[in-house]
Amino acid sequence: MSTPTKLGTPDPDRDDSDNVVPLRRTVTSEDTTEVTAASTSSTEIERKVFDGELVTPLDSAALDRRLSAQRVRDAGGQVVRVLRTSDQTARLRYRVRQSPRDARTLVWYSLRGHWRFVVKGWTWATYGDLRADVRAARLAGDVEARRAAQEMIRADAHARWTRLAMVLRRLLVTAAVVAPIALALVIAGALFERSEMWEWLASVYGVLDIVGAVLSTVWSVALFVVPAGVLVASVFEGRDRKPGAGFLVQPNRDDNDSYVDERMISQALAHLGVAPLDKFFKSGGQLVYSVPARVDGDGTYAQVRLPMGVTADMVAGQRKKLAANLGRASLETWPTEGSEDGILDLWVADKGKLGRGAGDWPLLHDGQVDLFEGVPFGLTQRGMLINAPLFEANWLVGGRPGQGKSAALRTAMLGAALDPTAELWAFVMGESPDFDPFRPRLTRYAMGMDDSVAEAALQALRDMLAEMERRGKVLGEMGTPKTSRKLADKRGVGLHPLVCAIDEVHELFQHPTYGEEAGKLAIRLIKRGRKYGVILLLATQSPTKDSIPREVTRNISVGVAFAVADHVANDGLLGAGKYKQGIRATDLRMKTDRGTAVAVGLTDNVFELVRVFYIAFEDGRDDVTPVITRAMQLIADAGRDVPVADDVDAAPELVDHLADIATVLREDKRVRTQVLLGRLVEHRPDEYEGWTFQDLKSALADAGVEVAKSNGHSVVRADDIATAITERDDVAADVEDFDRDEDAGK
Repeated sequence: MSTPTKLGTPDPDRDDSDNVVPLRRTVTSEDTTEVTAASTSSTEIERKVFDGELVTPLDSAALDRRLSAQRVRDAGGQVVRVLRTSDQTARLRYRVRQSPRDARTLVWYSLRGHWRFVVKGWTWATYGDLRADVRAARLAGDVEARRAAQEMIRADAHARWTRLAMVLRRLLVTAAVVAPIALALVIAGALFERSEMWEWLASVYGVLDIVGAVLSTVWSVALFVVPAGVLVASVFEGRDRKPGAGFLVQPNRDDNDSYVDERMISQALAHLGVAPLDKFFKSGGQLVYSVPARVDGDGTYAQVRLPMGVTADMVAGQRKKLAANLGRASLETWPTEGSEDGILDLWVADKGKLGRGAGDWPLLHDGQVDLFEGVPFGLTQRGMLINAPLFEANWLVGGRPGQGKSAALRTAMLGAALDPTAELWAFVMGESPDFDPFRPRLTRYAMGMDDSVAEAALQALRDMLAEMERRGKVLGEMGTPKTSRKLADKRGVGLHPLVCAIDEVHELFQHPTYGEEAGKLAIRLIKRGRKYGVILLLATQSPTKDSIPREVTRNISVGVAFAVADHVANDGLLGAGKYKQGIRATDLRMKTDRGTAVAVGLTDNVFELVRVFYIAFEDGRDDVTPVITRAMQLIADAGRDVPVADDVDAAPELVDHLADIATVLREDKRVRTQVLLGRLVEHRPDEYEGWTFQDLKSALADAGVEVAKSNGHSVVRADDIATAITERDDVAADVEDFDRDEDAGK
């Protein structure tokens, strides 16, 4: 046997080619340098000797097994560490520690529940509730009430015994019929074997065996299910008159108070210091929850029927104390008035949820907007997306400087920019570049602090008022009360949405020269422009009665209030009385709650606490310009240009539907409605694209023409159209003659 040699000093007499195994070694930087140098040299490569140890296949396999086992142990340890630190494990450990207390509580609930069952049964059997009414009437000296209660007891007793007698009678009749048959079957089964019986009788016994097996199984299951059900029902019945066994699935407040239940709400209300509430709870009163506490988005919602003498405003006035009692910040606690003064709507946010931002704007990278459906604006306090209304709405956005009002205005305008039919105007009454990226998409834009910007904004309001009146005339001629998506898509009519944003609008309203007129024009536009697609978006950091006309605040559709200083600014943005109702932007904290606003009019709810989407345009980051670029591409893809009001015809051509139908009927005596719609689209696509059978039927009905039937198909007859046109022309001629005679008489 040859002696193993060291690696690097080969034995010329030995061939180990069949026993070569992989070697584990480390290559140093010196090795790399030498190999590199050798590869670039033209001389013969010098062999490098490495120190190492020969490893047999068995040793290598054992080493692999040890490494695999180590990896398994590491993975298992990681899983154990994750489970050990998870919230679910912490909750499970807490529940295990509290299991003796939980068991005692459940036993007590069950005992009390059984006792309550007994009390309820005794009350039912003895008419305890009605007898209490009799006693109360006797003490009150109310003879009629006492007699009525006694009559009810007699009538109910008579009805009860009558029902019992009826049941007993039916049982006796059933027993009289069934007993002989059952006795006969028992006797026959004892005297004869199944094989000796008639086939039909054996089948009867077979059915009876199956029924008996089913009843036996049901009985066995019932012996377990019924006691368990009674036990659960007794626990539920014996619980406190607030959530009972909820502690089994929710941790205690000292463990994790991210949830709210009726018990916590009742305790919090009991310690508000409201005199009627204190008296109510001291007398043993229990609140009625018309909507029990339930998960609502990122928080808990409950609706409480307050006791007599207590209004929702009283509770809202103690909002900070209520928040403290619930273990929340004021921003996370929202008591407001419900459908009645005595109904409290309470929404409490989960801890820390409102501190998170709204995330990325849904349309940041792709998508298009139908302005008539609204634009993505933010998330509610419940975590739901808000599609903020722009059509038929006017906005007033305000708050202290730096809290996000201009960014919110920019978000709304950016959504409107993604509607290819919308026309956008923007005026910034200050030196702020917030809307500079909008320049390619804006029809009118002015920014600055000089009088020329105020004059341009005033002229815009004048032009919007004139445009509103023009649109009113056009809609009147078309016989429709307001603009719509269908009308906005029609080119040349000029009924597309017109959105005008004015930032720092208080500078305009307080301008010594233009302010008074601007205020009057804005009020007229807000009151009347809603249905014409004329939209005003106003933003201010000074929402007072001196800086914003009171009629603007009163008639605005959407109010968005970021952090404000006092109740005057709060009600100046959200509407009179909102502060008293508990809808308060004064609780929003400077900087901490930047980007969060209290809003009314965005949804059907009384208010919303909105985390507004932020589209960055600062500190070298510009997310606005790519969206504007995409908006311009949408306009180009639609075959449009940036809408310009001056390009709209003052009196758009009105389409004569009867004449068009007569034209596309050609020489046919009758044409099916489907074919007629296709021909109308070919004849005038801008007008008839998207028309349905109902549109065609409505147009014909206006002219006094009915859709006829032919071979089971709806058709339009050429004779009917010709008659309608003739009659219309005759009426028009008569009117013209009458007008001529009138003029001649004058």
